[in-house]
Amino acid sequence: MKSVLGLFLAFALVAGGADAASAEPWYADPSHPEEEGSTAPLAGRIVVIDPGHQLGNSRFSGRISRLVPAGGFRKPCNTTGTATNGGFPEATFNWKVARQLQRRLENRGAHVVLTRDSNSRDEWGPCVNRRGRAGNRVGADLKISIHGDGSYAGGPGFHVIAPPNRRPWTHDIHRPSLRFAKLTRARLRGVGLPVAHYTAGGDGLDIRSDLGTLNLSDVPTVMVELGNMRSRADARRMTSRDGRAVYARALAAAAYRYLK
Repeated sequence: MKSVLGLFLAFALVAGGADAASAEPWYADPSHPEEEGSTAPLAGRIVVIDPGHQLGNSRFSGRISRLVPAGGFRKPCNTTGTATNGGFPEATFNWKVARQLQRRLENRGAHVVLTRDSNSRDEWGPCVNRRGRAGNRVGADLKISIHGDGSYAGGPGFHVIAPPNRRPWTHDIHRPSLRFAKLTRARLRGVGLPVAHYTAGGDGLDIRSDLGTLNLSDVPTVMVELGNMRSRADARRMTSRDGRAVYARALAAAAYRYLK
């Protein structure tokens, strides 16, 4: 009996060691940082979350249409964003996911800064130049811009956008941003979300030089189009709290993996 127990314990230790070696921290729930062996594994880290657009942008067309610097060119300050066919606004979706993501990262000890502090029909902006530089001002380790797509071109799916190797704007953050973009894509896939095949390459990853939110950043950054709000399947997920929690969990896992 004793030898059998010894063999069992030895096997358990070997199996546990193999699991520990191969396990990634992303599949612990970020709401429970104690699962990682520390109550604050991201202490000292600063993450900027940019919930795209603002609910009141459509009421301030003159202000959001003025041109602002966007990284070697000028673009409108902001846009209204899109919506589901049922009228659920992208700005609200972005805000709700951002707040869930904020709580998950703060539960792990990170200091989180949002580029807007409300989701209100009485407010507008901020402009893309302010959003782009938001991480620079606070010395952030990472910036995540959250969006929903409004494409009529195809079916459901997400895609992750990273800045290019473009001097003098994003050449210094291109590599770490691309690494974070790939981690984000992997984690979104890992929770069962499909990639958007209607985007360039159809692999869920896009490189763009026309976005001030990315171009003006001096810290690693990505923009995520978490789903196509015109897709019925995506819209069902994006309008439910549980569905938005899936997005937030994947983004928190990607941020954790990158920062650790």
